[in-house]
Amino acid sequence: MSRHAAPGATHAPGTRQAPGPTEAPGTTQAPAITEAAALEVRGLTKTFPIGGLFSRSSVRALGGVDLSLGRGEIVALVGESGSGKSTLARCVARLEKPSSGQILLDGVDVLKRDRFQASKHYRSQLQMVFQDPFGSLNPAHRIEHFLLRSLQIHGKAGSSSQTQQRLEELMTTVGLQADMLHSYPHELSGGQRQRVAIARALAVEPQVILADEPTSMLDVSVRIGVLNLMGKLRDKQGISMLYITHDLASARYLADRIAVMFAGELVEEGESLELLANPAHPYTQLLVSAVPDPARAGSYDPVQRAKLRQAVLASTSCAYDGDPDQPCSAEKPVRHRVGTTGNDGKNAHWVRCHLYRPRSGAASNALTVEPISA
Repeated sequence: MSRHAAPGATHAPGTRQAPGPTEAPGTTQAPAITEAAALEVRGLTKTFPIGGLFSRSSVRALGGVDLSLGRGEIVALVGESGSGKSTLARCVARLEKPSSGQILLDGVDVLKRDRFQASKHYRSQLQMVFQDPFGSLNPAHRIEHFLLRSLQIHGKAGSSSQTQQRLEELMTTVGLQADMLHSYPHELSGGQRQRVAIARALAVEPQVILADEPTSMLDVSVRIGVLNLMGKLRDKQGISMLYITHDLASARYLADRIAVMFAGELVEEGESLELLANPAHPYTQLLVSAVPDPARAGSYDPVQRAKLRQAVLASTSCAYDGDPDQPCSAEKPVRHRVGTTGNDGKNAHWVRCHLYRPRSGAASNALTVEPISA
């Protein structure tokens, strides 16, 4: 956890790193998908029908998402409420059926292999930790039940003594006392319940964990403990994680990379410190500007925020226009390379062309609530 500073204010937006000597700002970066990736999402879309049984209307929640998680890597997915973050996680977890696209685990397209529902093998490789730790634990059962149930379903339970030892090891791994196995969920604090939820996910020895805002319902004083636990699982056990959050400070502290989602599509992605220090897309700049920053005198300029909202919703220019090989586009999501970060192609900082915007069928967003003019 030493690679990041403690959660705090991020850098002020509005500046972007100058292109390196060997890269023009207009060059594009292909989706960060590698053979070594633990989890890959390619062109994932999801639409929900609206308007009743006989209605043909629909709303698009995801529109062609490309995302990858390297082995032993934490990727933070950030964006406003309704941007599609949780829908993406639920589709990957097979709790929702994607409309189209691919989900590859260890290079295998699970949507083709398991067409109708997730197999037990897939569940053992990928687990999800939900936002509400109390809602995901049945109050009628003791903590021991949740962990034992996972071991039994996935064939991880041995003899009685071996199983008990494994249960105690799981509790120790997440920083809880073994005697809490006999407690009920309501007897634990919010942070302890979330640790139990993480222990339940670890019981099946997964390769990937989807954490859907695991700290949002916890007190600020206990969030750091859960974040440190997630970091330790990455560093010591090599578990890959998709960390969904609204909190840019915790994303900066924990994640190796950050992907920014707007209206069901990714608009920017890069190494976490680089992206937050040099946000290139107007939408990312808006998110960063909303983070309290002691280094910033007074509130963020409302006129500047209005200009950024205008650039997101009805942009007429792109800062990366001028590339003859891959020009900016309002018709397709062109990705431009930012600076020289990630020349290995894995953690490259890229930003989507500012001219491109999701089609009208995309889900509504909170930006439309704010006035365009200040």
